[in-house]
Amino acid sequence: MAKKNIIHELRTKNGLSQDALAEKVYVTRQAVSRWENGETVPNTETLKLLSKLFNVSINTILGSPRKLVCQCCGMPLEDAMVSREKDGSFNDDYCKWCYADGEYMYSSMDDLIEICVKNMANDEHPEKEVRAYLKDMLPQLDYWKRYKELGGDGKFEEFKQKLINEINALNIEGLPKVEKLNALVGSYVNLEYRLPNGSMVKFLDDNATYLGNQLECEFGGDRCFGVLANMDFILVCTYETNGMNPELVMYKKR
Repeated sequence: MAKKNIIHELRTKNGLSQDALAEKVYVTRQAVSRWENGETVPNTETLKLLSKLFNVSINTILGSPRKLVCQCCGMPLEDAMVSREKDGSFNDDYCKWCYADGEYMYSSMDDLIEICVKNMANDEHPEKEVRAYLKDMLPQLDYWKRYKELGGDGKFEEFKQKLINEINALNIEGLPKVEKLNALVGSYVNLEYRLPNGSMVKFLDDNATYLGNQLECEFGGDRCFGVLANMDFILVCTYETNGMNPELVMYKKR
């Protein structure tokens, strides 16, 4: 779709007149009209405003001239998967699993490979094949080429270790020692819990990225522990296969 049609479609989809859109991004109505007629293209700063206003990437507004790929894990990117900065703006270099709220989620390529293998391996592409593919492909991506510059100062790893220490210090019965935390998107782990008064509640933001892990109970059985954390809280729960019948063990503000 041409750029002029995309801006027109986004504007009408959001119920905005040309005048209203112009006011929101600090340009004239004539400027909006020229975009929609294909005469001009918004400048960089205006593209950022349009991206935030319409909740789509700049790449989408420009007619998807680039095939977006996460520069950390190699995943093809659509708008729903693109990462965001702390101010909510898109960062179309990364997926939301690898970069969230201004933080890089991975400092170990081996850890990333282990997570990807679990999600990518299947009957057609066995684990050994997927692991070999990732070991060959990941070093070619920008994040790993520029690792020391982008995320290699160790600060995020220090933060993760601090969280791990705090979780282990809780000494929750049956919960094994936590040794690793992975990046997890809220929509995949935002379970609904029943409170003592019978009401149901969710504690997470579907669009946010958290640090967490799943661990088998030390006492065996068919329930697993789930741990999740970020700058503000630590959550521990148990559940059955596929997150069924979740029970909240602890929700602690940090």
